[in-house]
Amino acid sequence: MSSVEDPMSSVKEPAGAASSSAAASSSAAGPAPVRSGFAARAWRTVRSSRPAVIGLAIVAVHVVVALLAPLLTPYHPTTGDASHALLGPSADHWAGTDQYGRDVLTRVLYGGRYALGVSVTATLITIALGAVLGCAAALRGGWLDDVVMRVLDAVLSIPAILVLLVIVTALGTGSSVIVLAIAVVCVPQVVRVVRGAALAVVPQDYVTAARARGESTWAILRREVLPNISDVVCVEFAMRASWVVLLISSLSFLGFGADPPTPDWGLMVSENRTAITVVPMASLAPIIGLATMVVGLNLAADGLSKAWGVDRIREGV
Repeated sequence: MSSVEDPMSSVKEPAGAASSSAAASSSAAGPAPVRSGFAARAWRTVRSSRPAVIGLAIVAVHVVVALLAPLLTPYHPTTGDASHALLGPSADHWAGTDQYGRDVLTRVLYGGRYALGVSVTATLITIALGAVLGCAAALRGGWLDDVVMRVLDAVLSIPAILVLLVIVTALGTGSSVIVLAIAVVCVPQVVRVVRGAALAVVPQDYVTAARARGESTWAILRREVLPNISDVVCVEFAMRASWVVLLISSLSFLGFGADPPTPDWGLMVSENRTAITVVPMASLAPIIGLATMVVGLNLAADGLSKAWGVDRIREGV
């Protein structure tokens, strides 16, 4: 049998109709995709990584609880009643009281405020200084890179806790001194990480073009280098924050951090460790608060690093 050709198939569509149909199909498909910013890309990354979601949720709970601490407990964090010292958990004191008669749960809730406030401040300063120094060393290279890296190697050769103890012993305790000590200890590590990521960006064409246009080092660093390693910086912030929380608590535990009666998790463990067999919650409650915050920050850092491939960037792959 001979095939019968569809008469409509032989009719050619006019050029105007073809263009209108193409335009219609283009409009149906939607507008051309617009390059999303870092915030939108970060949000998509967080949603696609379960560890990052869980970690950030834990940190968010800590932040909310710390902010709402005055509304969550009727007790004052530093005022105690000697007649109610060393009480076990009860309806009035859910986590018991310490040796000074202060409500343990109240001090744990307020302790999150101190931990978050000092840790976030110290981490922000550390990341800002480390990112600028790391990018500048990678961008300028030469003698500046050599001098910066050798100085950092010298600082890193000294144990971190020893550096912290020397600084707080010489300058005294207090939030500003602790922030300064944390910056001295952690900036070299951040510089090494950021420099490794920036070395992969410096040879790119857009950096070469910016140099050819005569832009300053600061302009190239701010417009070309930093935006292209922002994922590394964010992961480093989350990872460094967990270490900062531990370092601050360690200083308080050793007696070089927060001054009594400041509600601080490390200080609480130090004050109540001698009575751990009588009121174990006085020591366990701040440990639980510290552990959950560190776990949340580590989960967020691990989830983001895997989703962004930061490990490959650090290795220069």
